[in-house]
Formats: sequence, C-alpha cells, structure tokens
Amino acid sequence: MLTSTFCHIPRVGQHAEAQLWARGIHSWDDAHAHADAGQRPHFRQHLEASRAALAGNDARFFADTLPAQLQWRLYPEFAHTTAFLDIETTGLTGTHDYLTTVSLFDGRALHYYVKGMNLDRFVEDIQQYKVLVTYNGRQFDIPYLERYFRIKLPQAQIDLRFVLHRLGYKGGLKGCERQLGIARGELDGVDGYFAVLLWHDFVRYNNPAALETLLAYNMADTVNLATLLAMAYNMNVRQTPLAAARCVALPILPAIPFTPHAETIARVRRQYEQ
Repeated sequence: MLTSTFCHIPRVGQHAEAQLWARGIHSWDDAHAHADAGQRPHFRQHLEASRAALAGNDARFFADTLPAQLQWRLYPEFAHTTAFLDIETTGLTGTHDYLTTVSLFDGRALHYYVKGMNLDRFVEDIQQYKVLVTYNGRQFDIPYLERYFRIKLPQAQIDLRFVLHRLGYKGGLKGCERQLGIARGELDGVDGYFAVLLWHDFVRYNNPAALETLLAYNMADTVNLATLLAMAYNMNVRQTPLAAARCVALPILPAIPFTPHAETIARVRRQYEQ
C-alpha cells in the first residue's frame, strides 16, 4: 500500500490521491510512466525521494510526510524493522509510580524486560527498530518510556487506538480484541489495573507465579497488536480500489513462554474485591 500512496506528496491530498487511483495510477511506477502525473517536477522529485527513502529503510521520511491517520500504510513494507510494544507500570500519574515490565515482539521473537532484572537493556534493544506499534502509545507508553529512561524514541509510530477508532472499534485494547474475535483464555478479565496488583503481589510475597502471570498478560497485549494491525490494515485497504492485491495474511504468533496462574489470579481478585 505504501508504494500506492501519493498523499504524502505536497499538494496531493486524499481526494487527489483517489483521483489518481481512478485513472489507473495505482503505484509510484504507474505515476512515473504516466505522461501527466510523472512529468510534474515536484511530483517526480517527491516520488524519487520516496523510492530512496524506502530503499534506505527510512521510515521517518514517511512518518513525517504522511497524514497521522494514514501511518498504518507503513505496514508491511517496514514489517522487518517493526516492534510491537506494550508496558506495565505501578500506576499512571503518581510521582512514585514506576515501570515494571516491557514486552516487545518484532515479528520473529518475543523479548521482555523486568524491573530489577534486565530493564535497562531495553534502551539499547529498541534502537534497532524503525517503527513502533502500540495501543494508545502516543499518549502513554512512548512518553512514559521517554521520561523514565530520559531518552527520545524517534521511530515512526502506528498507534492502533486511533487506527481502530476510525474503523469503528472502540473500548480499549481488550474491547477491540473482543469485537474482532480475539480471545484471552485464562487471562480473560485481567486488565491494566489487575497487572498493577500482580506486580505488588510479586514484590510483597516474592511470588514468582504473580510475575509469570504479569508477563503472560503483558506479552498477550503485545503479540495481539500484530494481529490487530494486520486486521486494521486489511480493513483500510478494502476501502480503496486496491484491495485485491494489497491485503496481507494474519501473522503467525509465537508461543508465549509464560503461563497465567489461575490460583494467583483468583486470590488476587478476591483480595481486590474485599
């Protein structure tokens, strides 16, 4: 879809892009060969810059030139350098809140980071990716990580909260998953606040089952982003005349190496309800 995109070119909006598609100009190559579109100097120059950026793995070029609501078009051309990302913390805004776990899925392997164990390694690892995919990450995960580590994350971002919202799916990550038929199994009913309780249970009682459950939850959030992105991408592409050749297969997800502990979930839930 990215190589069929023209609205990142100055003076070409989505309406003009749709007109190009209607004229059979479905790709940068089509535009280059077309006598009218391909010969306009500014148009030709930006197409050449686009080809160079894609060849140079420069996701930032497209993040800076595409409208915010169209950042999903970075997928799948940049899938090889994309990280699906989710964090857990002890709270949202308090001065004493802190980062507890981070999970990252790059389409090939799952990585996780835990406070007091290997959390600082995240700073080095995240630098190898060009695109970050989150749910509400623009407002929460990314700013939190930047403040916590005192770093800047310059990667292009695809925030699925807004992508899915524009498609009519609302109600938080779990709500969107349910609407799209993604089940959580043993983690059904576990949410962000429950994740805070799991961390406190791990710290207070030195309970490894609580940490394992928390990591299973954190990783489920992360790998499900990959499925949601593919679904959202296909739904968006089907709204264009290019759907037949542009839709993608749903990803094959890795097995999560941690198992939710039903007894821990039940005990923590009882404590919470008291």
